[in-house]
Amino acid sequence: MTDPWLLGRYEVVAELGKGAMGVVYRANDPMLNRTVAIKTINMDEAENEGMAEYEERFHTEAKAAGGLNHPNIIIIYDIGKSGHLLYMAMEYVEGRELRELLADGKPLPIAQAIDIGIQVAEGLAYAHSHRTRVVHRDIKPANILITAEGRAKIADFGIARMRSSETRTQTGIILGSPKYISPEQVKGKRADHRSDIFSLGVILYQCLTGVTPFNGEGLSALMYQITDYEPAPPSSANPQVPVMLDYITAKVLAKAPEARYQSAADLANDLRECKAQMEDSRRLAATGLSSTSPIAPPPAVALASPERPAPSESEPAEDAAPSAPTRGISRAFDSHEATARLMRQIGADGTAEFVAAPFSTSSFVTEGTGRPGEHPWGLRENTIFAVTVIAALGIATAIVLL
Repeated sequence: MTDPWLLGRYEVVAELGKGAMGVVYRANDPMLNRTVAIKTINMDEAENEGMAEYEERFHTEAKAAGGLNHPNIIIIYDIGKSGHLLYMAMEYVEGRELRELLADGKPLPIAQAIDIGIQVAEGLAYAHSHRTRVVHRDIKPANILITAEGRAKIADFGIARMRSSETRTQTGIILGSPKYISPEQVKGKRADHRSDIFSLGVILYQCLTGVTPFNGEGLSALMYQITDYEPAPPSSANPQVPVMLDYITAKVLAKAPEARYQSAADLANDLRECKAQMEDSRRLAATGLSSTSPIAPPPAVALASPERPAPSESEPAEDAAPSAPTRGISRAFDSHEATARLMRQIGADGTAEFVAAPFSTSSFVTEGTGRPGEHPWGLRENTIFAVTVIAALGIATAIVLL
């Protein structure tokens, strides 16, 4: 573009790019003497029956996003209509899209990836908790701008809805970018703030590894992966990723919304804790000391692996140490007390008088259940234990006599 032209009161000087709903321009605001970005919708390109819906969506966006004022969200200044163009004037940001930083398929430095995740999470937390309850529903690298100073800015609340005015449509699934949408969006269900959190989790995974966690060939395969596939932990693709980030991404990418972080603020807090632990480890390394504890995961977070799906909420997460037998003796079992009680049951003639429960029911339980153990053949395990002890005593006596 060579010659400036007017759009409302704004002097359009350059085209910045094209979005899902129209063209974005750089313009001057002569009234306030500042540079702005202008997002437009060309109503001539909309079908006649869809024009009213497009215009309503545009004004809904402005109403929802116009009240947001946060360092990590691009600010909306003004809206208007000029001929066949609807337009929105917003903060102009000098920077690059995160999409450009990830274009080469290489991971970002871990500290930078964490920092971007923290900033975007803080911006989302503000929008989600705002009185208008704005849900973006299209969080993706193309909608995150990174300034030269490293500040992340969420752009284009172009499909945002206030929760009170949200409407369901059969085509709602296509409003998001396929690789970054949540399982509930794939299924056509209502997308709330936890859908934005999931999408940020996909971005965080990509920043850490250079690739997205879901990469099915074709839309159907991609949709299946989003709803059913548990991606490998980021550290399997990038050994520099600390284990705490493996657990954070596992939680943020949980299929069920209730299993994810319930607020973007909680996600930001965990990322800050991970960043602090990494900095502590670097300081210790610089002094020639080693950290006494690794960068630990947050508690009660299940971690997926390439070979095995992530455990469900009813299934305990795997420990790093070898797993214990499925059935076994409780840690509360006192062998000395049990043996003494067994000996009291042995009569003078050397035979044992077995009773229904020679030990208290709390002395022998199935590991992890808290219930008395049952043998597969129908015998109580405490009875079997008694027989075993008697046999052992008999063998020991025979050896002594020999």
